[in-house]
Amino acid sequence: MDAFIKLMNAVNTYVWSTPLVALCLIAGLWFSIRMKFPQIRLIRDMNRLLVHGEKSDSGITPFQAFATTVGSRVGMGNIAGVATALFFGGPGAIFWMWILALIGAASAFMESALAQAYKRKKTDGEYIGGPAYFIEQAIHCKPYAVAFAIATLLGPGILMPGVHINSIASTFHEAFGLSSVAVAVVAVLLLALVICGGIGRIASVAEYLSPIMCVIYLILGIAVIVLNVAKVPGVFGLIFSSAFGANAIYGGILGSAIAWGVKRGVYSNEAGQGSGAIVSAAAECSHPAKQGLIQALSVYIDTLVVCTISALIMLLTGFFNVSAADGSLITEGIPGVQYGVLWVQDALNSVFGGTWSGKLLACVLTMFVFTSLMGYYYEAEANMNYLSHGNKAALWIFRFIFLFSCFSGVLMDGQVIWTMGDTGAGLMAWLNIIAILILSKKGFALLADYEEQKKKGLDPCFDPAKFGIDDPTHAWDRYKDRNRTSHES
Repeated sequence: MDAFIKLMNAVNTYVWSTPLVALCLIAGLWFSIRMKFPQIRLIRDMNRLLVHGEKSDSGITPFQAFATTVGSRVGMGNIAGVATALFFGGPGAIFWMWILALIGAASAFMESALAQAYKRKKTDGEYIGGPAYFIEQAIHCKPYAVAFAIATLLGPGILMPGVHINSIASTFHEAFGLSSVAVAVVAVLLLALVICGGIGRIASVAEYLSPIMCVIYLILGIAVIVLNVAKVPGVFGLIFSSAFGANAIYGGILGSAIAWGVKRGVYSNEAGQGSGAIVSAAAECSHPAKQGLIQALSVYIDTLVVCTISALIMLLTGFFNVSAADGSLITEGIPGVQYGVLWVQDALNSVFGGTWSGKLLACVLTMFVFTSLMGYYYEAEANMNYLSHGNKAALWIFRFIFLFSCFSGVLMDGQVIWTMGDTGAGLMAWLNIIAILILSKKGFALLADYEEQKKKGLDPCFDPAKFGIDDPTHAWDRYKDRNRTSHES
């Protein structure tokens, strides 16, 4: 086991080296500048498109795609992940998570719009796509596409799921005294019932669970803020001063603040990782830019809202620790408790008294875990379909592997499974960001086409031939005459 831990740490160090941190920031900034910050300019469009979407038997609705993506993004990364960022990077890491969300929303737009433009249909008629598909079709490099598909099987399919089951098992053990193994068994069995129904069932469940879990968690967080409102200015001051090395206590870990802020930002909101693009491809949409904008909005909800609430719960109550480079503790606000979801659970119990808030959090986390793992499964399944050409036997074998990977989270040390999760997310990010940089001109053209049609008073509709994109599925045929008919009437 020690050899495995050393191996995972070594691999993760190489994957999450300084070049990847820089690549995430530079790519998001370049996309934002080149497209004139659509994640800010077009925020009205994001909200409108979310509720006025298309429907079909082949694709899920834009809101379902949004809910599935938010469900996947809003999970342990927003609670345990924020705690990890605080532990290794200090309060300044929160600022860099915000920065990654603001500029990463442009990366989310780019990857999701490309996934829509190059989507395909499975044999059962459902839409499918993602980076593996647009890499093969647009970059014309099959080995590169296969590499991304394999990275996705390793990431969301094998390395990342254990984090979530580990967190929910430890939370239920703390709140109710239940066996971690028993909680894991029940969770995996319930998960199996959902994922065997495909993207339709996954989207239907996420459509209901995602809003409920976010609202409950936000209410708890807002209550903590109101009860500690006098401390709020000081906490934000601490975040900003630590982010630039100006804080006397945390100035020595500035590099860690940036690195862990970006790393946890990618793990949490998945902007640039390519996972949101996979779900986006399954949606019915009249123009790729529409789904790109919707996915940019999901990044905001994930990081600027939910992650910020988690950070404020811990910082306002003082329930967090911060590690120095040598492993000693700079801050020790919750002695003897490993970084993770228990920091938030203990913080809530301290504010509200008793244990009811911890029990409520455990229930909310159940929804967080389910929506995250449902999203992970679909992302991995889409790439298994790509690799196996829809072979059903291969799909069932993978389902068992995925469920075992989920359960294994209670069998390993928490630090090990976080390292595994980081490695999986990092491998996908390397491959996807380079791909969308190569295809950035196509992404810019998709946004320009969307805005040109809007200026003419049209409902933007996509013509793949205009962009030199082959569409053997005829996914866009239904929109060819929409604007002409609308204009004539």
